[in-house]
Amino acid sequence: MLCLGLLLLTVAQAAPQVDGGGQPPAKIDPQQQTRLIDEVVVVVNDDVITRQELDEKLRATVGQLQKQGTPLPPADVLEKQMLERMINELVQLQFAKETGVRVDDAQLDLAIKRIAEQNKFADVAEFRARLEKDGIDYAKYREEVRNEMIFTRLREREVENKLIISDSEVDGYLANKAKMGDSTEEFHLAHILVVVPEQASAEKIQASRARAELAYSELKSGADFAQVAAGISDANDALTGGDLGWRASDRLPPAFLDVLRKLQPGQITAVMRSTSGFHILKLIAKRSGSAPVVIIETRARHILIKTSEIMSDAEAKRRILEIKQRIDGGADFAEQAKRYSEDGSAQQGGDLGWLSPGQTVPEFEAAMNKLQINQMGVVQSQFGWHLIQVLERRNTDVSVQQQRQQARVAIGTFKSDDLYQDWLRQLRDRAFVEYHTGQKN
Repeated sequence: MLCLGLLLLTVAQAAPQVDGGGQPPAKIDPQQQTRLIDEVVVVVNDDVITRQELDEKLRATVGQLQKQGTPLPPADVLEKQMLERMINELVQLQFAKETGVRVDDAQLDLAIKRIAEQNKFADVAEFRARLEKDGIDYAKYREEVRNEMIFTRLREREVENKLIISDSEVDGYLANKAKMGDSTEEFHLAHILVVVPEQASAEKIQASRARAELAYSELKSGADFAQVAAGISDANDALTGGDLGWRASDRLPPAFLDVLRKLQPGQITAVMRSTSGFHILKLIAKRSGSAPVVIIETRARHILIKTSEIMSDAEAKRRILEIKQRIDGGADFAEQAKRYSEDGSAQQGGDLGWLSPGQTVPEFEAAMNKLQINQMGVVQSQFGWHLIQVLERRNTDVSVQQQRQQARVAIGTFKSDDLYQDWLRQLRDRAFVEYHTGQKN
């Protein structure tokens, strides 16, 4: 049963007893009889968020905002934002556990190795040393990375894999793109999002609009955008100033794009409405480029040995190298794939068909691109160990079919953002949340 108040450690509750020498023990000060260990701030279903956990997150966030030079919002506003983020993260982790979404240590180790490489560290040991030098607990960092991977997998399963994009949407998108001259502009954006709950009453919609208008008023009065975002925005990136990074024009809703094209860097939009709520966008910078005319496609096949709790990373690597050795010795690649590969392509002899850039995970694509025709190579990805063989390459004009696929990806990008916010809101609404700090749900 959960303790819904303070977590207390009782030092002495029984009546004083006589010690071995016949003398009663020294009298215990009632103030020392019970020692405060921690305070429950919020109960979320069968878990709790404690004051210590909240304070640790706040310290880290304040340090990050200060390092970025972002003015801090009022302490109570920042605490409320952080608490809501922690609740949203906790309900996602609970849902992931209930539905079998997990990230094992082998997958986590590979992800951290990739992060270290991207940050130009020689190896994970050097990366860890740097984190610890900066005062970051490595064990906690690992769990934060694991959680982020879980959040990504949840989003893919619950939102992106369920997206339905109609042919009429694709037709409309391509027609609009042709009308605008097939521009490939890119915009560096920051945003503020005030969510409108699903099936919200007129009063709640108006309350959300009022919050967005308040943010807009503060910005027009000269307030720092990142500070206002940290204090008001409901988006997951609120505490990092709402920075969205660079977004290609074909991955923005047309209504937003029309407004952004009229802005100069540093300017903001008025409050805009979407299915997920009210938005304010800030244009940080913009740039343009030329659309690719030709892409290089690769026809490849592979054999995959997955890692798991049963199959260690070392054993999977050993098995894939044994298979490569057999093929080098004359065994047929397709037969080996049918017999050993744990990928859906096994029955096709591992044949993946013609692959365009971006169709496979980065590690696989990078290794494949280094191979010559008929050459084989071994690479590790988040799925396990792959043996890749390149069969052919060709230069391909961007066909109508490919343009339509690219259109689907672009439409899916901005549709998934709205759907993800809606899914997360529903997950949060179904949770039992009880505050113990005077906050209201």
